[in-house]
Amino acid sequence: MNWKAKAIELLKDSLYPVPSELNEIDWKSGLSPKSERLAQHLCAFANLSGGGFLVFGVNDDATLFSISKEESDEIIKTIGNIARNNLSNPIIIRHSIEEFEGHSLLFIHVPEAKEKPVYLRGKMIWDTYHRSAGQTVKMSREEVKQMIAESGGFQFDEQIAMDGIDADTVLKMLDYQSYFKLVERALPNNQDTILDVLSNEDFVVKQKDGLWSITNLGALLFARDLTRFKNLQYKTLRIIHYTGKGRLEAYPERDYVEGYACGFEHFIQFIMGQTSVEVIDSALRKIKSAYPERTIRELLANSVIHQNLWQTGMYVMVEIFTNRIEITNPGEPLVDINRFIDTPPKSRNERIAILMRRFNICEQRGSGVDRAIEAVEKAYLPAPKFIKGDGYTKVEIYPKMTFAEMSRDDRIRACYQHCCLRYMNNELMTNQSFRERMEIEEKNYPMASKIIKDTVTAGLIKDAFPESKSRKYASYIPYWG
Repeated sequence: MNWKAKAIELLKDSLYPVPSELNEIDWKSGLSPKSERLAQHLCAFANLSGGGFLVFGVNDDATLFSISKEESDEIIKTIGNIARNNLSNPIIIRHSIEEFEGHSLLFIHVPEAKEKPVYLRGKMIWDTYHRSAGQTVKMSREEVKQMIAESGGFQFDEQIAMDGIDADTVLKMLDYQSYFKLVERALPNNQDTILDVLSNEDFVVKQKDGLWSITNLGALLFARDLTRFKNLQYKTLRIIHYTGKGRLEAYPERDYVEGYACGFEHFIQFIMGQTSVEVIDSALRKIKSAYPERTIRELLANSVIHQNLWQTGMYVMVEIFTNRIEITNPGEPLVDINRFIDTPPKSRNERIAILMRRFNICEQRGSGVDRAIEAVEKAYLPAPKFIKGDGYTKVEIYPKMTFAEMSRDDRIRACYQHCCLRYMNNELMTNQSFRERMEIEEKNYPMASKIIKDTVTAGLIKDAFPESKSRKYASYIPYWG
């Protein structure tokens, strides 16, 4: 896809179904007189993977208007001068006037810089900007350090967590027994073989002096105690169980210090245990969780895998309330939250993702979100809610609710997610399929029709066959279908 076509697609994504500026594209209603602010935008896009776009002819309220040739020439001249003269590394912009919905819009493409970070000329390297939640903001020192490391080809998981230790200390620090159990291999009976296997997985590195180093990858996945690694002590999983619907009172907090792979089953067992309820089944009392284990498993694994490990000051956290579970991880999502179900995952931590799937901790294909939502539907629970925050990603999961207890947004979200799942399975959503998902009786089909209509109005789904005049047999697909 050429850059012009990509720009048009991004503009569509930012305008529909709900208008929202994306990290990759910034709407502009005119040329700002503040050249430093424009330089910050160019800096942010140059630091963004794949670069980004300024589009002139879009107001803050998402309405469109045409840019004249005179205005276009002045904008191109001004931004071109800033791109050459106001950044640490000059960049070459591209521009084009494109017709979109009857309006002539000016698109300016800012390519990703080969050497990063790009910062403001005449200032310190810490005066670096990036895109966050659709806005241009100054990067923290930790984020600048991350960009410098990644620009030099160094990933977080490749960094050394502890070095200059002997073989005995390595095996005391890492739960190697769990590794062999997860890969279903017999535990070797000698230390050298164990260390060779761990080294082949890049969990440890042998130094020239015969001592050993443990990598962040090895510690994050198999540490017996993450707090013993200086730079990883805030990467533990935190679980908080509250006594009510709010955060006023909580049971004693659980801070799991084990690595993500060796401790994952413990995490799941604790969460499921804290969310269990007593039910009567065939006159027998049974303990049953209020949430599907597959849903908890996949969404927690996603949070661990897709967290921004460079980001400080925030844990992967599970908060259990009486009316929901919230799972939060550092780092904003790399894809649109409305496309979690169908979009192939973009992982910040690909090596961790591959290993967690290889250990059968999470879904082997896709992001696992589709499997998590499928389990929710089978249990007839409300649809999960995904939230893109400033520097974090959150998912809220809800226990059983009656139809009357669900809000309008709950119902629309359930309709959209159901439509997506059907589409991913080469099926179409119908009034009947949605009624079955929501446990709505056939005689109450107008209730389902109302929700479907609301979801169409919200721009989340559309008619699969818009030329058909029959409403009785109408079927639907997601807006991106």
